[in-house]
Amino acid sequence: MLKAAGAGAALSVASSLPTRLFAQEKLKVAAIYTVPFEQQWVSRLHKAANAAKDRGDIEYVATENVTNTDYERVMREYAEAGNKLILGEVFGVEDAARIVAKDYPDVAFLMGSSFKPEAALPNFSTFDNYIQDASYLSGIVAGAMTKSKNIGMVGGYPIPEVNRLMHAFMAGVKEVAPDTKFQVAFIGSWFDPPKAKETAFAQIDGGADLLYAERFGVSDAAKERKVLAIGNVIDTQADYPETVVASALWHFEPTLDKAIAAVKAGSFKAEDYGVYSFMKEGGCSLAPLGTFDGKVPEEAKKLVAEKEKAIKDGSFTVVINDEEPKSS
Repeated sequence: MLKAAGAGAALSVASSLPTRLFAQEKLKVAAIYTVPFEQQWVSRLHKAANAAKDRGDIEYVATENVTNTDYERVMREYAEAGNKLILGEVFGVEDAARIVAKDYPDVAFLMGSSFKPEAALPNFSTFDNYIQDASYLSGIVAGAMTKSKNIGMVGGYPIPEVNRLMHAFMAGVKEVAPDTKFQVAFIGSWFDPPKAKETAFAQIDGGADLLYAERFGVSDAAKERKVLAIGNVIDTQADYPETVVASALWHFEPTLDKAIAAVKAGSFKAEDYGVYSFMKEGGCSLAPLGTFDGKVPEEAKKLVAEKEKAIKDGSFTVVINDEEPKSS
């Protein structure tokens, strides 16, 4: 009866409760991931959620490697278990996920998606890794480091959240090496390191002396063939100290913390949380150059610093291009 007739009322009551009452309780948060926790993209969500858990803000449970066919069932189980915020990525299960959200109006859903939220579904918000700012800066570094002016790029799928990062990276490269050629390939998987590695080998055979590692496996190929790599989403230089020059990092904490605060305040609504991945919001950054600090030309480092300042103060905007990139 509560679900059939009183869910809306329950949401209304929750919205009117004083914020301080919510602040005294740990919010129950659940996450559903279609890939392993260590996969780049998901690892950032998992890291941010565990940080909130360690602060005492939330209770957190998560399931990894959930198939698309099983995603809806797991969403419903977590909603039935009393979780008030459900986190995940619904790129392959968009319609089913929104149906679940409609069935549980008293649960907030924050989902990675290529689509936008709808006012008709007020408890379903979307986000995306809009880290084009950091990707652009990593491209400047790459342009200064390639000698063959031939760069290989290996992505998962040609969807907006991948495409925009590749385009931003290429724009950064062209700031310092406008005559660079790009080999672009997609492996049709979010987590298939062997396939990504083989694809990268082919690009190296095609003349690439630097690789854009959007997927795991690419940096392994670069290491074996003694070429350079640029990382994406996470910093893997500690694992590849002579290979990974720089990385565009995604910080999911601003996105998740905004959602947690909204749910606790009873003010969660359908919003596009993608903006919190922008550099000016603290959602992305260029990783320290570390072992390559003395190898990257000073002119390139100076340009990176200038562009980063301009991005943060709003005087320069990295173009967001979601179209599928092509080899040149």
